[in-house]
Amino acid sequence: MVIFGCTLLGSVASIPNKIPEKIGDWLQSSAISTPSLVWILILTIISLPSQTPLEFLSVSCLMGKCFSFTALRNWCYRRSFANSGLRSTITDLGDGTVMHCWVPKTHKENKPTLLLVHGFGANAMWQWNDLLGEYFISHFNIYVPDLLFFGDSVTTRPERTESFQAQCVMRVMEAHGVSRMILIGISYGGLVGYSLASQFPDAVERLVLCCAGVCLEEKDAREGQLKVWNSEEAESILLPQTPEKARELMQYSFFKPLKIMPSCFLRDFIDVMCTEYAEEKRELIRALHRDRNLSDLPKISQPTLLIWGEHDQIFPLELGHRLKRHMGENALLVIIKNAGHAVIMEKPKEFYKHLKEFLVDSFPPKHRNEISKID
Repeated sequence: MVIFGCTLLGSVASIPNKIPEKIGDWLQSSAISTPSLVWILILTIISLPSQTPLEFLSVSCLMGKCFSFTALRNWCYRRSFANSGLRSTITDLGDGTVMHCWVPKTHKENKPTLLLVHGFGANAMWQWNDLLGEYFISHFNIYVPDLLFFGDSVTTRPERTESFQAQCVMRVMEAHGVSRMILIGISYGGLVGYSLASQFPDAVERLVLCCAGVCLEEKDAREGQLKVWNSEEAESILLPQTPEKARELMQYSFFKPLKIMPSCFLRDFIDVMCTEYAEEKRELIRALHRDRNLSDLPKISQPTLLIWGEHDQIFPLELGHRLKRHMGENALLVIIKNAGHAVIMEKPKEFYKHLKEFLVDSFPPKHRNEISKID
C-alpha cells in the first residue's frame, strides 16, 4: 500500500528525475561504478536548495554517519513543509499514544480544512510533499499527520486496526480545534480515511480515496484475486528488508517500474526508513485482512471521489468497482489508464486535475453515476 508501500520507494525511484537528463538516462540503462555513483550524488546535492549540503553534511558528520541520500531527502522534505507554512507538532493523547502532525502555522477560518492521510510507506512528508504547492496551500488549511508507527507517531496500546488509527487521527484534529474537514487518503490511508468518515460523519464533508482497498474481503486472498496477500509474503514485500524485496515491491507498485535500481540507494532507504517499528508495521498488515467481509462494511454518505490506477496489482481495480457499487450514488470512480498502484507518481497531472475539480468545484450530480476513463 504505497501508496501501500511504494511511498517507500517513490522518491528513491525519482532520483533520475532530479539529475540532469543524460545522467538520468545513464543511471537507468547502465551498470554504475562507485566513482560514477559519487558523481551522481554530487550532482544531486548541487540541485538541492541553497545551504542544504553544508548544513546537512555537518549534522551527518556530527552524528558519525556516512552520507545518506534518504536522510538528506527527509531533511529537505522537512524544510519544504516548513517553507510551505506548516509546523511540526506532537500531541500526547494521554493513553500511551503520541501523534505527530504537520499543521498550519496560522489556521485561517475563511478556508476549509484539508486532511491528508498517507499510505503504508516512509512517513507523511514523503507521500505529500508534491501536493504542498501554492494552489493547495492558498485554498486550504492543510493538516498532515503521521499514522501510528510512521514518522514520530507511536502507541503502547495493542490495537492495530485502521479503525483505531482513524480514532487517533480524529483526536489529533480535535486537539487542534478542527471539527470539519475534507479528507484525502492514499491506499492504507484511504482505509483509515473511510473508517474516520464512517465513525465521525459530521466531521468529514467529503473525501478522496486513491487505490484504497476498503472493500477488501478475507476470501479474496483464498480465491487468488490478490497477487500479494499471503500474510508472510505481503509483509516481506510491503515492508522490504532487502534490495531484492524492494525491487519486487516496485514491480507490483508501478505500471512501468524502473529497470535499474542501484542497491546502494535501496539499502540506504531500508536502513533509514524500514527498520524502526518493523514488527508493529507487520502487525498492521496482518490486521488488514483479518475477518474482513463486505457485509460488515458501513456505508458512508459523504460525496466521495475514487481514483484508481488501471493496472493496480496491490489493490486490483475490481476493488474500486466493488467500492463504487457499495457506495452507490455518493461515489464517482475515475480510472487512470497506464498506471499502477503508484498512480500519484506515475500520472501526477491527471491525479491533481481530478483532485482540483472535486475539491474546488461542487460535486456534480450528473456525474455521480459515471465512471470516467482518461488517457
